[in-house]
Amino acid sequence: DRGAAPVVRGPLPDAPRFPEPPGTAGRWARDLWMGMRFALVGGREGMLRTSLTALGVGFGVAVLLLAAAVPNLISGREDRNHSRAHEYTSASEGEIAPGERTVLLVPRSTQFRGEWVTGTVLHAEGGDPALPPGITEVPAPGTMVVSPALRDLLDSPDAPLLTPRIPYEPSGVIADEGLSEPNELLWYAGDPGIAERIDDEDDTVYRVDAFGVASESQPLHPVLLLLLVVGCVVLLLPVGAFIATAVRLGGERRDRRLAALRLLGTDIRATHRIAAGEALAGALVGLLVGAVVFLLGRNLLAELRVFGFSAFPGDAVPAPSIALVVVIGVPVAAVVVTLQAMRRIAVEPLGVVRTSTPRRRRLWWRLLPPIAGLALLLPLALSGSEEPQIGTAQVWQIAVGIVLLLVGATAVLPWLVEALTGRVRGGPVPFQLAMRRLQLDSGSASRAVSGVTIAVAGAIALQTFLTGIAGQFALETGASEGSPSLVVSGGAPRDAANPLEGTERLEEVPGVTGVLGYASQQLPRADDPEIWTGVTVAECEVLVQLLGTQDCVDGAVYLANREDGHLSVAPGDSLNLSVEYDALSGDLLDTEVELWTIPADAPVVSMDGENGIGYLTTGVFTTPAALDPGRISHVTFEAQLYTEPGVPDIAEHVRNAVLDVGSRFHVFESSPTLYNDEFDNIRRALYAGAVIVMILIGGSMAISTLEQMRERRRLLSVLVAFGTPRSTLAASVLWQTALPVGLGLLIAMVGGVGLGAILLTMVGGSAVFDIPSLLVMTAAGAGVILGATLIGMPSLYRMMRPQGLRTE
Repeated sequence: DRGAAPVVRGPLPDAPRFPEPPGTAGRWARDLWMGMRFALVGGREGMLRTSLTALGVGFGVAVLLLAAAVPNLISGREDRNHSRAHEYTSASEGEIAPGERTVLLVPRSTQFRGEWVTGTVLHAEGGDPALPPGITEVPAPGTMVVSPALRDLLDSPDAPLLTPRIPYEPSGVIADEGLSEPNELLWYAGDPGIAERIDDEDDTVYRVDAFGVASESQPLHPVLLLLLVVGCVVLLLPVGAFIATAVRLGGERRDRRLAALRLLGTDIRATHRIAAGEALAGALVGLLVGAVVFLLGRNLLAELRVFGFSAFPGDAVPAPSIALVVVIGVPVAAVVVTLQAMRRIAVEPLGVVRTSTPRRRRLWWRLLPPIAGLALLLPLALSGSEEPQIGTAQVWQIAVGIVLLLVGATAVLPWLVEALTGRVRGGPVPFQLAMRRLQLDSGSASRAVSGVTIAVAGAIALQTFLTGIAGQFALETGASEGSPSLVVSGGAPRDAANPLEGTERLEEVPGVTGVLGYASQQLPRADDPEIWTGVTVAECEVLVQLLGTQDCVDGAVYLANREDGHLSVAPGDSLNLSVEYDALSGDLLDTEVELWTIPADAPVVSMDGENGIGYLTTGVFTTPAALDPGRISHVTFEAQLYTEPGVPDIAEHVRNAVLDVGSRFHVFESSPTLYNDEFDNIRRALYAGAVIVMILIGGSMAISTLEQMRERRRLLSVLVAFGTPRSTLAASVLWQTALPVGLGLLIAMVGGVGLGAILLTMVGGSAVFDIPSLLVMTAAGAGVILGATLIGMPSLYRMMRPQGLRTE
């Protein structure tokens, strides 16, 4: 039969044999690799999603790598400072004999517009003198070598305000190894004239034969250590939240692709692993992007200065152990976060069950993290110790407690958004569109602001803690609004006939409206050298303002005391005016005694009144006619300057005028509060870190917003095709962002204030809430989110076109 099927002769071929299913590790590797291929070579949409994920992850990785480099940045700065440190051995004491390696030096420092300009005058006593790092020889007489930052300053139009204090000609540049940071203002000058000052027993001339003295590191104050722990956790935790958010970008498009795989026979677990593979690809590319951003960004460390900090790019090397944790932790976190997210999604062959009404979120388990955090922190807070002993165990306990509290705050946010939007009815059309979107899927919007919630809550807690402990590391000077704006202070020259003559020179500076000049020193009683008192010598018009007395005449002497104070001298007591100290140990030397007796009729006056210049020591106040200040050894001259408001660079003009008085004087701008250097440095470093984290927040939010809009392009196009005004859709996007943001910031304020109060209780402090600062930080968080949303508006308008209905 012509239509019959052909007869096959011979043995039948074997049936196709399918490969045996691999083991668990093999299945994971196969499915992860398939997901990575979809992400990297799965077409334009897959590449775009992977690129956005990589950018989001990359920003976070760059910040984590920068944090990992902080230990090396600190150690590099300390090593540079130690390499140029030296012993302060007075040349006049002769402890180090002149030799081939010895060099004479005189430190010289000044300030310029709030920045320290540090200098040293050098003179080599031998043919092979010891040199500080960064220079190859002692500069020739009358010349100096300068740091690059100081060179640029001296080449600028502002140089005439500084050059009178550095009367040397620049002849070279200090190398990087001699600088603590790129923007340091440093100079070394050559001047043989300092050798002549040794014969005058000038104790400011030092002789050294080596540089590179390693100073003993002091342990950090426990409260400051706690501040560092809190700051590190608060600044780095939002980075982790944004990385977790970034790996979940483009979820809806990915789920449709997974539904197609289910249609081809892939089981549910395999689809989850394939989705994790896509996230893994984005995380791995993000690691590369983060490394590139870090390498490019660290080159800007020398150019940028954030809250007074800059660094050499070569010091920004991540610690290997921390970098390894970042390299391993980010991909693992991407896989874990994706698998956890897929548990809420039913991927079926005919579609993804995502847009149906989800199961209501439960609150009870979301309260477990903050409860656990409180359980870790409260025992330390209720210990009753004002100076906690913080060891390794306590550091981890505090860090984990803070993490659980802040993470718990973000865990409550999705439940709160769902609970609120589920009860909202009615309103304008944009509002209804936003609420309907949140009712269908509030998780995406909550995740987008979770990082901001953590950042703002942590910032509020940190600011509350800083405000509460600031008093422990601050000195109240007593200066007020009407106080002098500048203070001149320093040791009067030994050959000065009248230490008060500098007052007249300062009065001549344009812009100075008043000068209160006085000489002071602490002197021992002649009958009991263990009892000391302060002696202040000033003209009558100055004493009238200092003491408030109106009966001052030339030759008057007063004993000034406070109501709760105790005077260590009485009328008729004698004081020793000749006091000498050992230049090395600071011990009092036996010298010829020069006595001065307090008049028997010296009145006692109160210093409890407001004198407007801040704190003054109690003791003896006298006029020059009663006690010549030139008789007092090592007398200090101090002047309080009233200046005319609005005069530019008045402090610099005063510093130049002080040169005519003596070289040992410094000019400071008066402040009501002076902070401890360690506390101030940590505070500025935390503020600098906060700025970097806020930049990260803005960049990640912008990427997240763009991706969310891209995912809704088809829906927006449908609405536009049905005649919905674009302004209505734009307003709905803003409403959709505003509600989670408002709730998130509310949680952040409550959680941040509560955490700050708990931390203050640990150190025995009372909660002090700086309301303006709290509002500023909250507004900054809201502003970042609003800015990121507005950045995405142009893309939103481009997406709202009927052409967006096209699909493949």
